[in-house]
Amino acid sequence: MANHTQAERFRGADLSRVSDRARRTLGDDVMILHTRTVRDGGVPMVEVLAAPSFAIDHVRSRLEPRPLPATLRKADGRPFCIALVGPTGAGKTTTAAKLAVRRGMFGAARCGLLTIDTYRVGGMEQLATYAELADVPFEVVYDAREVDGAMKRLSPNCDVIIIDTPGRSPASAELTERWRSLLDTIAPDEVHLVLPASLRADLAVDIGRAYTTSRAHCGATHLLISKLDEVPRERGVTDMALSLEMPTRWVTDGQDVPADLKPGLQRLLRSWGLPADAEADWMPA
Repeated sequence: MANHTQAERFRGADLSRVSDRARRTLGDDVMILHTRTVRDGGVPMVEVLAAPSFAIDHVRSRLEPRPLPATLRKADGRPFCIALVGPTGAGKTTTAAKLAVRRGMFGAARCGLLTIDTYRVGGMEQLATYAELADVPFEVVYDAREVDGAMKRLSPNCDVIIIDTPGRSPASAELTERWRSLLDTIAPDEVHLVLPASLRADLAVDIGRAYTTSRAHCGATHLLISKLDEVPRERGVTDMALSLEMPTRWVTDGQDVPADLKPGLQRLLRSWGLPADAEADWMPA
């Protein structure tokens, strides 16, 4: 039997026959993901979307993040820190705002914003505006000497701190070294590599390598795919995530703050098995 690792569609006169065809093709462990009724030459037919369960389990095991701690604030009173890193233009600042200002994003935990992106014109102002509108505490850090003070000011009112960072550019290696050292001083609990969905898979892998943990710096712990709305049918997005082998807690699919932020694993499984613009009459099996 062929080594099927993708979801496939099957049609037939009734669900029992279609399910049998899917089982013969994909194996006894086949999972029926979705069903619908269609017309083929005017004749009503049942269509199912199916995949071998091992393939779904494989995707899930490689991309599913661990649950966030039930209590985000540490025993020593330190807030849980989530940093966003990635190339220029990936959407880190907008994503940071979405995470920080969305009510209930972390349950009852209170969020704050901190930026070390002091190099980009307008970056701080953009984040400061979001913070002011949502009444979210906001701090700017220019060098390592300011980290302790900023954290002390945020800690009384924040259980979670979202950290925005500059874009990484090969042309500015010195600046990159500087802000990554600054991020190491903050010591975030999670570091999410933000990559746009339209990025070529080979470039994504190269960028992922640039953000791996090294002796000098902490590395990315999660992947966050942005700008899903810019990729037709979201093709290749899950394959890109699998090539990086990072858990994916969130994805973004637009510019609206904070609405266009979605759970990552569910969206990637959907993109892998069922296009995001699929027909509305699909029904969960």
